[in-house]
Amino acid sequence: MIRDPIAANLRLNIEDFSCAPFEQEGGLGKVLQLFGAELPQVIETLNRELAA
Repeated sequence: MIRDPIAANLRLNIEDFSCAPFEQEGGLGKVLQLFGAELPQVIETLNRELAA
């Protein structure tokens, strides 16, 4: 599910979790439940590593 937003925008944003296909799996609420306050750091690290 992460592949398409990254391919389209060359990065992942928190807002992407409010759109399909993520919303079908619980969306932003589910991601926040899983990662909590660490979510921004996880996304930042993912984007940094993908850009390298």
